[in-house]
Amino acid sequence: MEQESQLTRLGLFDARVPRYTSYPTAPHFSTDVGPSHFEEWIEAIPAGASISLYMHVPFCRRLCWFCACRTQGTQSDDPVRIYSETLLAELKMLKSRLAPGVTLSRLHWGGGTPTLMPADMMRRVAAAVFEAVPMGEGAEFSVEIDPNEIDDSRMDALAESGLNRASIGVQDFDEQIQQVIGRDQSYEITRRAVEMIRERGVQSLNADILYGLPHQTPAKISDSVQKLLSLGPDRVALYGYAHVPWMARRQNMIPSDHLPTPQERLTLFETARRLFVADGYDEIGIDHFALPTDGLSKALKSGKLRRNFQGYTDDLAEALVGMGASSISRFPQGFAQNASATGAHTGAIRDGRFSTSRGHVFTEDDKMRSRLIEALMCDFKVSAQELVRDYRADPVKLAEMFASCASKFEDMVQVTTEGLEIPEKGRPLTRMIARHFDAYDLSKAGHSSAI
Repeated sequence: MEQESQLTRLGLFDARVPRYTSYPTAPHFSTDVGPSHFEEWIEAIPAGASISLYMHVPFCRRLCWFCACRTQGTQSDDPVRIYSETLLAELKMLKSRLAPGVTLSRLHWGGGTPTLMPADMMRRVAAAVFEAVPMGEGAEFSVEIDPNEIDDSRMDALAESGLNRASIGVQDFDEQIQQVIGRDQSYEITRRAVEMIRERGVQSLNADILYGLPHQTPAKISDSVQKLLSLGPDRVALYGYAHVPWMARRQNMIPSDHLPTPQERLTLFETARRLFVADGYDEIGIDHFALPTDGLSKALKSGKLRRNFQGYTDDLAEALVGMGASSISRFPQGFAQNASATGAHTGAIRDGRFSTSRGHVFTEDDKMRSRLIEALMCDFKVSAQELVRDYRADPVKLAEMFASCASKFEDMVQVTTEGLEIPEKGRPLTRMIARHFDAYDLSKAGHSSAI
């Protein structure tokens, strides 16, 4: 109650802030970055380097109302096959521009629904990826698997192609909530998908679950979390539902008058958090949980936890290359995003050019603030010495920034001899604290609720 009173007094329950999976965030990308930047940055990757690759498949058999991702519906396999051919051409273009000996540290297929691809296309696309960029030692190949869109032939294709980490979206197992958010996925269907994954020797399993959904109560989220725990995921993302109907029109189908209040959202999060911790999961950052044997837990304990567009990661590759419509790449030089419309992306690849349509070139200040925000999001503390040493930050200016933050957030933030730290009571406010160090105008970005 004391924490809620303080949050209310500081006006923080009503805050809307970025998730800070990047800095600057995507709304601040501009059309000043185009295909020439993407090509230049790809060609600058050193020979023998390790990179990550994200491949976006935007198609879904049904469009879940809660989702704000870049997706489109299809009842036929034809658009998926045509799109897959585009991916093959795009991978060939990538291969021609990479220096010799570049390998993969992480490969992730996201969407949309990557498992809409027929089994033969899965094999062809995976083979093309590994021909362009072979898997490095200890590399991970993960795929977002829709339990409603997976069968033995497609699961076999993924496993035989080297899948070693699977990801499933749960959101919530309550039937009423599923109907309201347009997501029909029973526990039995989900359990069968997990069995298929495990039967093929895939050792690592990620799962996503949401809090802050319409009609969600502590009792309901407890039931869903306990059912999820029975499936034995190695890693869980407990995301807050982002109700942004001005950005994702399909969310207008969701009755906003049944959404929990910010105070209720915090209670839902804490209810789920306690269950994960009680079951032996380590807390990772603001919204992930992992078994002690999982790579995220090991990265957290060794100080190597990082954050990217997929959330928290143990991947240390300096370049993340995005393939497919709307994918975002991150290079040491900046961000590059492909054309969002599938037709525009496909047309560019067909014409023999990358579809980069916008992005951002990093300034020195961007790099420093990016690391500052990432450190807060990952470790709840930031070292002034690191920022001065690695990013040439002005120590006097840093001290002023830290003091200003502590003044605003009171005892939710502490200035230390090393830099700045967020104590446990202030960690629900981490995104808001990170916003304090964001130099860009956030007033028109339309971000989701901070809690």
